[in-house]
Amino acid sequence: MNKYESKSKARMWFVALLLAAFVAGCGGGDEGSTATTPTPTVPGAGTGAGPGGRGPAPVNLLSVLTNNFAILTKAGITNVPTSPIVGNIGSSPITAAAMNNVTCSEVPGTIYGVDAAYTGDGIDVTCFAGTAADKTLVDNAVLDMGTAYADAEGRTPDYNEVGAGNIGGMTLPPATYKWTTGVSILTDVTLNGGANDVWIFQIAQGITQASAARVILTGGALPKNVFWQSFGVVDIGTTAHMEGVILAKTAITLKTGASANSRLLAQTEVTLQQNAVTAP
Repeated sequence: MNKYESKSKARMWFVALLLAAFVAGCGGGDEGSTATTPTPTVPGAGTGAGPGGRGPAPVNLLSVLTNNFAILTKAGITNVPTSPIVGNIGSSPITAAAMNNVTCSEVPGTIYGVDAAYTGDGIDVTCFAGTAADKTLVDNAVLDMGTAYADAEGRTPDYNEVGAGNIGGMTLPPATYKWTTGVSILTDVTLNGGANDVWIFQIAQGITQASAARVILTGGALPKNVFWQSFGVVDIGTTAHMEGVILAKTAITLKTGASANSRLLAQTEVTLQQNAVTAP
């Protein structure tokens, strides 16, 4: 081999090494990995909740928001006192008797029912609103709750099957997330974003939040811009803490001592056991 051939082969090896390094740096062969491994720097799709917002547009809660419902159901509310609730509560089409052991000392707002004049057991009538106009109000709010659920369910997802449904320990940026399974929050999960950023979680089964596990908002994120759309039961464990609007196709259950900066919107029932609930 002469010296010219030797130099030519050396140059070919050098070029090959540079090409291999370039391909590796670009992540070749790992197409679509961000669909299951989001990072706080990845913006979601959509226009956001306001100027500079990231993530999808917020879900329109319509009269649920304008009438400030903290808890709204179709099949009733069961309460183990004391459960301080900031915001109004209501049920339709079930009668007011299905809102058990809810007192005005727990609800500084209004209790809305479909009864024209309810005087039975199980509810404190001094803050109960049951006129014909009040019946129309809560009936319409329940219809709007269903509309909001369909809105959240129909959004186009940015990420699918993140963590195979176990999101404990993760930090999630504003975006729309979808699972064909349930979602488990076994340890704290952090939602990192600004005051105009929005999160939508589309869950084909239910939500299980372990005892003492927390949903944590950082960077100025607000609970009013977090939406949990769940087809199955939402089960919030003992002393756990939830943030965001819950749109449940079935029931929402809060175990003893759990708290929520949330609107609990259930198409069946809500069960409370000495819980603090604040409508964002």
